[in-house]
Amino acid sequence: MLTINFHPFPNLETERLFLRRLTEADINDILALRGNPETMKYIPRPLIETEEQALAHLKMIDENIENNTAINWGVYLKEDSKFVGFMGIYRIQPENYRAEIGYMILPEFNGKGYTTEAIKAIVTYGFDEMQLHSMEGVIDPDNSASERVLQKNGFVKEAHILENEFALGKFWDTVIYSLLKRNFKR
Repeated sequence: MLTINFHPFPNLETERLFLRRLTEADINDILALRGNPETMKYIPRPLIETEEQALAHLKMIDENIENNTAINWGVYLKEDSKFVGFMGIYRIQPENYRAEIGYMILPEFNGKGYTTEAIKAIVTYGFDEMQLHSMEGVIDPDNSASERVLQKNGFVKEAHILENEFALGKFWDTVIYSLLKRNFKR
């Protein structure tokens, strides 16, 4: 079974991006991302609408990191430190050497390759540092942009599960994509 340890916090870097731990200084960024109906369209979670809710979300992220149960990074442009979004590794199953990857970016950064670039860094961390055997992305079947990003990173479709989650007053389908360590192209 895996032993997970996010201490010290692992900052990640790509050609154009810097991925670091979110802090209270990032509350407005969290609010802008999780409070934006466009970014939340395919995510079955309520909008974050106040600074207090954003602080509570940050507290949950910090507790997960402290307890080694999940990790989130804020994603920033290297050139001007502009906030792009956040991404992380969740639902870690140490007994199965498997975890889920999640990602959200602000709409103005769509189509620029930032998500694909950041996912590659996070998947590399998951396989090399965490010693995961497989990673999965769980998406809404209507989110074709997310599907393309996973496919660009080598993930393959495993399942389409009908109405398996009830949230925000309706049933949601989910599609699961996965990537085995041996199939990851660096």
